[in-house]
Amino acid sequence: MRILVCKNYEEMSKKAAQMILSQVTLKPNSVLGLATGSTPMGMYKELVSMYKNKVIDFSEVTTFNLDEYYQLPITNDQSYHYFMHENLFNHINVKKENIHVPNGMVKDIEAECSRYDNFIKESGGIDIQVLGIGHNAHIGFNEPTINFERGTHLVDLKESTIEANARFFDKIEDVPRKAITMGTGSIFKARKIMLLACGEGKAEAIYNTVYGKVIPEVPASILQFHNDIVLILDEEAASKLNPEDYKIV
Repeated sequence: MRILVCKNYEEMSKKAAQMILSQVTLKPNSVLGLATGSTPMGMYKELVSMYKNKVIDFSEVTTFNLDEYYQLPITNDQSYHYFMHENLFNHINVKKENIHVPNGMVKDIEAECSRYDNFIKESGGIDIQVLGIGHNAHIGFNEPTINFERGTHLVDLKESTIEANARFFDKIEDVPRKAITMGTGSIFKARKIMLLACGEGKAEAIYNTVYGKVIPEVPASILQFHNDIVLILDEEAASKLNPEDYKIV
């Protein structure tokens, strides 16, 4: 596990975008696993700027998103489908047919989850998976539980996650209680994983991810076993780590 610590959120976002740039430059038809939420927004802004400056080309790239709310229409401005288009896809030259987000509106959720996992496999697997991390160390919407989920599945969101996401909705009652998410097993299959975290509120989750026991009650702890993972943090998120364990960039 490599840990890179940047001075602030802006520098963290730039570093993350540079890693995506390197991946796509080396392999133009890369398969990118993407995340939503406030943490990767700065990275997406940097990638859009790179595209506008003709530094990066997404024309051969395929994307798979980690998750989507259950029973929230894609036209809703809080759906992750909407988020990704507003913050990235509408501003770059990725092909519409190469964009994949779980469908939270289907009746047969099990079939959708199976379809999604099979589609990732048929696409050759994810080259680099971008992750954020929740205050309770969830990755994707894999909440603390009694076991690690292998594949994409429907999950009940914890109250802490609902409360954290309530800031994006008019009122907490509007926040969906369920979501479709790639499982920790699906995430673990990515050839490279890049986890982003910023702010003092994520410091405990990062500490437990790096030093804690590998247990499903701390979903991100499973990443200790991945053979190619980098954590890109700002100083606040790294504040509980031992300085000898990370590199300042």
